[in-house]
Amino acid sequence: MERRGRLSGGPPRYAESGGAARRHKPDHWLLAIGALLMIIGLVVVYSISPALSANQNTSQSYFVVKQLIDIALGIGTFALASYMPLSFWPRAAKPLALAALGGSLLVMIMPVDAVYQAHRWIRLGGFSFQVAELIKLALLVGLSGFLAQRAREGKLADFNTTLKPLIILLILIGIFVAKFQSDLGSSGVMIAMLIVMAYVAGIPLKKAAMIAGLVVILLILAVSSSAYRRERLATFLHPESNCLTTGYQACQALISVGSGGALGLGLGYSVQAYGYLPEASNDSIFAIMAEKFGFVGTVSIMVIYGVLITRLKRIAERTRDLARRLVVIGVMTWLSVQMIINVGAMTGLLPLKGITLPLISQGGTSMIFLTAALGIVFQISRYTSYSIVQSNTEINETAFSNGGFDGGRYRRSHNPAFVTRPRT
Repeated sequence: MERRGRLSGGPPRYAESGGAARRHKPDHWLLAIGALLMIIGLVVVYSISPALSANQNTSQSYFVVKQLIDIALGIGTFALASYMPLSFWPRAAKPLALAALGGSLLVMIMPVDAVYQAHRWIRLGGFSFQVAELIKLALLVGLSGFLAQRAREGKLADFNTTLKPLIILLILIGIFVAKFQSDLGSSGVMIAMLIVMAYVAGIPLKKAAMIAGLVVILLILAVSSSAYRRERLATFLHPESNCLTTGYQACQALISVGSGGALGLGLGYSVQAYGYLPEASNDSIFAIMAEKFGFVGTVSIMVIYGVLITRLKRIAERTRDLARRLVVIGVMTWLSVQMIINVGAMTGLLPLKGITLPLISQGGTSMIFLTAALGIVFQISRYTSYSIVQSNTEINETAFSNGGFDGGRYRRSHNPAFVTRPRT
């Protein structure tokens, strides 16, 4: 049955009528869960701010104010993206790509910080900007349109028009992000986004396996060509043998995780934040949370992430247009892979990588671009179907633009086994 309402100052809104996805209420779970994760991050940063300020000789309010500013910027970008017309994003794809390329070149001539010996940030005065986060958003918007267009043309398996550009893109990520910016963690997130989005779009499994094989080769080259990464790998395999040198952060992270026990030491009783664990407010914040909240608390936080990822999956399943579906899948991959890399590094399951815990860690650039991506998904959730979409041969709404960004067919054998069922 058709349900009608009215937006303030706008046309009537619809839910679902006759099988066509019409404008309806967005998925407010995205808003609630994202806000909850931000609040958790703010509470943790507040609790360790005395330790951080004592260690870095700053005022106790410095880190809390910085986190509040990051959250305010994140809320602003989420609101802007969530009310931006979906037709805006195909027009923004080329400018975003050019900005990402320009930022990647500009960061190479920026002076390197004495603490962070890597070309990852554009620094102007007290302002710093991490280029890799812009690249993720540009990749999300551009790749979803590219794959949807190739699917509509029936050229997903064509080497020259589809696979060759994807391979070139992989190589560029390897050169600019993994090599020049020395950011293997962010490049891993980008590559995961590319592979998952291509697979969901309908690229044949053999072609996807070929791309994955190329990624493995690039990873081996990236590790073997860098003494720093070889040390990181050796530390990951034998952290206890380098606890005073290259394995210091890994060992301190494990100490922090282990000292939390089942229920944690409590908000005001962190020891590792007093200069023992590097990057306690950003890259290492999960270890601090494990120390404070214990096993039960960190598992609860993982459950919150799981709920958020489940909501993203639900939106993707009910999105009829392929381009929009790929955007949601890309954001889901972005968030989940970045979370896995961060948590895995802090628990000794993966080598250490300088990457934030989504929506919790301190880091303005990461917060801005991830919330912007979630804002796009929030807007897409206004146009989902009431039932799970069986395949992309079903009705396609007008998508991001009229110029080829609106999806098309893709091979059902390479998609999730969607089964039409009533909306719950």
